[in-house]
Amino acid sequence: MPKIHSPAAEQIGQRVRAARNEKQISLEDLGHLSEVNWTTIGKIERGTSSPTVESLVRIADALDIDPGTLISGLKANDYGERQHQLTARDLIAARRRPGH
Repeated sequence: MPKIHSPAAEQIGQRVRAARNEKQISLEDLGHLSEVNWTTIGKIERGTSSPTVESLVRIADALDIDPGTLISGLKANDYGERQHQLTARDLIAARRRPGH
């Protein structure tokens, strides 16, 4: 069994598959409509490949859904543990403190 790329990729894939199944179209048809190779879509659906933004937008457009629905709620940690847990807000706040 192929290795899952990340929990985020797995979640995106589940969302793509659910939307495709809801529309009752095949992988091949979605590939044709989105101009993304159907084997690539299959890898995305299985979570073994992390899709590019372009692929996500093309797939979402073909499925007539908002691309944001495919990534809604995902966080950076869903792609694996981050070395730095700071955000831009944390960095700005640190710079504003006296002595920095």
